Amino acid sequence: MMTLHLRRADTSVVLDLPDDRFPVVRHWGPDLGDVSGEDLADATPAQATSLGTNTAWITNDLPILPLAHLGWSARPAVALSRTDGTAFSPHPTAFSHEESSEDTPAGTAHVVRSAGTDPVHRLSLGTELRLEPCGLVRLRAWVRDDRPESDGERGADLVVGELTPVLPLPDSADELLDTTGHHVQERRLVRTPFTPGTRLRESWEGRPGHDAVTWLAAGPTGFGWRSGRVHGVHVAWSGNVRHLAMNPASGRKLLGAGELLLPGEVSLAPGQTYTSPWTVFSWGEGLDTLAHRSHAWLRSRPAHPSRPRPVLLNTWEAVYFDHDLDKLKALADAAAQVGIERYVLDDGWFGSRRDDTSGLGDWQVSPEAWPDGLEPLVEHVHSLGMEFGLWFEPEMINVDSELARAHPEWILSDGAGGAPEHRHQRVLDLTAPGAWDYLFDAISALVERLDIAYLKWDHNSPLLAAGHEVADPTAGRQGAAAVHDQTLAVYRLLDALHERFPSLEIESCAGGGGRIDLGIMERTQRVWASDCIDAHDRQNIQRGTTLLLPPELVGTHVGSGRAHTTLRDLDLDFRAGTALWGHMGVEWDLTEADEPTRERLASIIALHKDLRGLLHSGVTVHADLSDDDMLRIEGVVAPDSSDALFEIASLGQLLVWPTAPRPLPGLDPSRRYHVRLAAPTYPELSLAAGWMAEGVTLPGSYLTTTGLALPVLHPDHLVLLRVSAVN
Repeated sequence: MMTLHLRRADTSVVLDLPDDRFPVVRHWGPDLGDVSGEDLADATPAQATSLGTNTAWITNDLPILPLAHLGWSARPAVALSRTDGTAFSPHPTAFSHEESSEDTPAGTAHVVRSAGTDPVHRLSLGTELRLEPCGLVRLRAWVRDDRPESDGERGADLVVGELTPVLPLPDSADELLDTTGHHVQERRLVRTPFTPGTRLRESWEGRPGHDAVTWLAAGPTGFGWRSGRVHGVHVAWSGNVRHLAMNPASGRKLLGAGELLLPGEVSLAPGQTYTSPWTVFSWGEGLDTLAHRSHAWLRSRPAHPSRPRPVLLNTWEAVYFDHDLDKLKALADAAAQVGIERYVLDDGWFGSRRDDTSGLGDWQVSPEAWPDGLEPLVEHVHSLGMEFGLWFEPEMINVDSELARAHPEWILSDGAGGAPEHRHQRVLDLTAPGAWDYLFDAISALVERLDIAYLKWDHNSPLLAAGHEVADPTAGRQGAAAVHDQTLAVYRLLDALHERFPSLEIESCAGGGGRIDLGIMERTQRVWASDCIDAHDRQNIQRGTTLLLPPELVGTHVGSGRAHTTLRDLDLDFRAGTALWGHMGVEWDLTEADEPTRERLASIIALHKDLRGLLHSGVTVHADLSDDDMLRIEGVVAPDSSDALFEIASLGQLLVWPTAPRPLPGLDPSRRYHVRLAAPTYPELSLAAGWMAEGVTLPGSYLTTTGLALPVLHPDHLVLLRVSAVN
């Protein structure tokens, strides 16, 4: 047996490669230093149990795909069976392991590929583990039906129920954190005790959902942003998913995740293979470091946006379905005046789409709403120096549409004609013959003709009772479950559009934040975190979203004075100051704003443009505060620690004020920094803290431990601090 020690980005992964099972992870976490695998080979011998030596391995020799024939009696990581009832318990006996290094845009990744064959059940299983340059561990598995292709036993196809890779946790992990929520209240952090048993989080709606897990993380009770060793898992898949944390009666605590397959969704004929999505594991001393690894991974992609993120205006909350050329041109004029760089026309421009009950799927410009086409608006937008973007919802269809009348067989159903409508719409089957080509051609024609720079790609409906209305083209089955195939078809469509239009940017919007995962991020350049742009609620929504994504990939908009989703009234500085922390935009009828308001908005947009180089490349940081629900101190620090921006935000009335000084996290303790206001602030705060008038210069060691006296902030107010190194 060989033992490997893989090292990248302050991370060590120690693997045993046995002859009779998949790799066994001995250590995953802090860098162990310059030691060889042989030095560590005998560090964690298996312990005997009261059940006898034949099951002793389960305490420490647990492979990344535990199997029942080795004694694993908890929730299975592999669920297979043939349609004749055999092969329910795979038993691979001959294993091979291959180690290699692969160059990536961010550096060299360590790769370990393993495979085992089961000649009795005529199948093979395999895994691929990668330690990426940023310290992320990515893991996937595959299964192949090894019957010869000439074998005609179609009745004995291999049905895949589950492939869920797992990694072990330290025993000190006794608290779990994930996110939940609903439409307009996504990604709220939730903590639960890590008690014996299994915490299972699943999405059955054809996408991760507004209540998505984001990360399922485990650590010692009370772990925070800056403290406590935490390990997390996320599945990079945009369909049905499962995440689990296991604390079995015997054996190690585990984290795992994978695709949730509907019954019969993957059925392998002779020679066919199913490969699971990537399961992504991260760790860190606190949640900030866990998040930094996924941020670094995303920023290393060749398709990651490389130019400054254009500040955009989206027309939805400004005009809804009321598409009037003169009004929209006036809105474009107002947008250009405040510094907008991209203008996005939302829903209502196509077919019979005057409200949300009809026209969805008819991706041709409406001659009723736009008798001269979209060209007059596009030309006006371009003349003002702005890019043009357009809203689509390609995966959905209204029953009241020309497309549905022409192709009722393109609508996903359960095979008996039933599927619930959601928001007056159904789901278009992208695998139905002709449907994918129709969408690709219709979208491509508009992108080319109108010089579209950006697509807002919406996805408002869950995929319920989602089966093929006509025979599944891949398996010849009518009414077969379709979420897996649909997800792959969406990926192919996005990939094909990017191949044809390399500079085109696409936003993943699923009724707001319903489809945010590392699978969709391989193919999109931004997400819409939530349909709620109430800045008070957005403080929490954006915090949960940036646990996974760096700020430049998260759409953050300034809404009107009264939030459309909550009817809460907030001042402009708080609204715009909250929107500044991402890919900034505006969703507001600026034609109704008075001149002083537009001037103030323009000044904050200018500040964002000045800061976005830092905001969109820096390291996100959060202070651990006892009154975290009401007071927030968070920011970004330049990779070389020379520059930083912090937000101090109050979301409610604190019981004790003034408080003790609060730290500014993430600065270099060995440097000195000048701290000043980043922008003019509320007049009543000008003398609230002595250092605010001219700024103050202090050692980083002081700022990161003792910190600064804070101004007295009213609820839903914030200040921005610029911190610059002076040595």
